[in-house]
Amino acid sequence: MFGIALYLVFFMTIVSIYAILVMGLNLQWGYTGLFNAGVVAFFAIGAYGTAILSGPENDRLIGGFDLNYAVGLGGGIIFAGVAGLIVALATLRLREEYLAIATFGVAISVQLVALNFTSLTGGANGIVGLPRPFAGLFSDNNVYAIFFLGLVLAIAFVIYVALERAVRSPWGRVLRAIREDEVAALSLGKNPVKIRLQSFVLGSAIMGLAGGIYVGFIGFVSPIDFMPILTFQIWAMLIVGGSGNNRGAVLGCLLVWGLWTASGYLISNMVPPGLQSQAGSVQAMLIGLLIVFTLLFRPRGLIGEEDVISTHVEDKSTS
Repeated sequence: MFGIALYLVFFMTIVSIYAILVMGLNLQWGYTGLFNAGVVAFFAIGAYGTAILSGPENDRLIGGFDLNYAVGLGGGIIFAGVAGLIVALATLRLREEYLAIATFGVAISVQLVALNFTSLTGGANGIVGLPRPFAGLFSDNNVYAIFFLGLVLAIAFVIYVALERAVRSPWGRVLRAIREDEVAALSLGKNPVKIRLQSFVLGSAIMGLAGGIYVGFIGFVSPIDFMPILTFQIWAMLIVGGSGNNRGAVLGCLLVWGLWTASGYLISNMVPPGLQSQAGSVQAMLIGLLIVFTLLFRPRGLIGEEDVISTHVEDKSTS
């Protein structure tokens, strides 16, 4: 029973980290209509940026500045945000599938850099021995795991509240207006390119935050953590939960990651070892089926998009 409780702590920590990541994507796609298929790139940049800045000294690697974890995390967020700015300036004039292809190419490029720039990223071996924030305050690893879960939940809650306020503000309503009809927004004096740029950079920085928290939790980072399958998982979480709704984004994380881990457990325990590599594809098939059934029966996701404008009008009328 105690082992199950510890696993649930681990499970919920990963879900909370992914919830932050998906909320960053939701800002870009759900509210602004930017099809970012390179989610994993900004997650990886935040992770590696944090690892390089806060990691221990290593004669074989560039970096290892051994800075305070909070400083390293802040640097990872900045790196991801700057990367988002560069990508946005290069791609935001593209539309829909063209933007998706371009950002997916960025994700593949980042993973290849992580794999081959050995002197900076450690290559396939990754960067090990990364500091775990506040671990020195706890003598019991199990207690520390519970503490870290509480820390990640608190950060996720702050991001959730901040984004909820942002999307209900005039800026958030402009995001949705640009997503629905760019020409109409332009006729009202809005600058769609500037607003899209802001949304893309902010969403990328949030993804970088998730990456930095991830390496703080795992204490290790390598290219295998940022395979294209992660982009598929993150998009599945948003589609199933409901884009344009942060509550849906969080719910989607819980359901999709729960299905992924449960199916992985069943495969590892019920399928003969010689067939497990082939059976692993069943996990992706199950997520794909979940997406299909969601689109058939709940096209807007399990928690559909809220009408923020109507809600705003009602709030004004009641006040």
